[in-house]
Amino acid sequence: MACGGSCSDCKDACEKKPLKETLHAGASVKKVIGVISGKGGVGKSLVTSLLASRAQRDGFRSAVLDADITGPSVPTAFGLGSVRAESVPEKKDDGSEGGYLKPVLSRTGIQLMSMNFLLQNETDPVVWRGPVISGAVRQFWTDVLWKDVDCMFVDCPPGTGDVPLTVFQSLPVDGIIIVTSPQQLVRVIVEKAVNMAGMMNVPILGIVENMSYVKCPDCGKELHIFGESSIERTAKEFGLKILARIPVEQKLSEAVDRGEVESADAPFIQGAAQAVEELLKND
Repeated sequence: MACGGSCSDCKDACEKKPLKETLHAGASVKKVIGVISGKGGVGKSLVTSLLASRAQRDGFRSAVLDADITGPSVPTAFGLGSVRAESVPEKKDDGSEGGYLKPVLSRTGIQLMSMNFLLQNETDPVVWRGPVISGAVRQFWTDVLWKDVDCMFVDCPPGTGDVPLTVFQSLPVDGIIIVTSPQQLVRVIVEKAVNMAGMMNVPILGIVENMSYVKCPDCGKELHIFGESSIERTAKEFGLKILARIPVEQKLSEAVDRGEVESADAPFIQGAAQAVEELLKND
């Protein structure tokens, strides 16, 4: 049957029809922001971790849902690679057995859920097919007792496949941040993400360019080791805001490797943090 563009009287399941999942009883999340990219290796987890840390530091209760089920890196950034999430059994209203997961708390109180918190060993591979992975993402929303969260950041795997689609369909995403890098592929990366956001009717807060430059320690000059950036031209073409340009910085990399992302000095994310906090204030 041809789609008429209206979901209200449609009984078919498709990518356009809203299929929002319900939070666990007692859970509360005010705003959800997806962090996405059209390709891998551009720093989505770094951006997610920095923004969650900044929001928490600014007085908002933040959380991270790590939707990268097969390649989670959020626990490592927060120094929680060896921690396991607590499962709490409970009886449902109909008398059947159920339960929920408690989010893992970071040093500053950020609520986190990641596949690594459920594995016996953090290096165990997750060899699952797409539908099972998508189901796990939905359960991270429905079966975790998220407590009074002002802003949840969802760290999506790269591309526009099963998991980002599940996030857009199943979670009430209020906006997305596109992460990219300065290589020539930037336009294609951004366009893929923009097109997907348009298909799913999700607002785009803006773009963050990671690995943007290296600052010379002697003269302070910005060195573009990956070539001149085209982010300004790309942002103008798609009508997007440039929220941040993150440099390649040894002390930042070392802080993340030590699991101390919360204490990292990252003034360059100020614009992205302001965009997130404006969204929170407009609640």
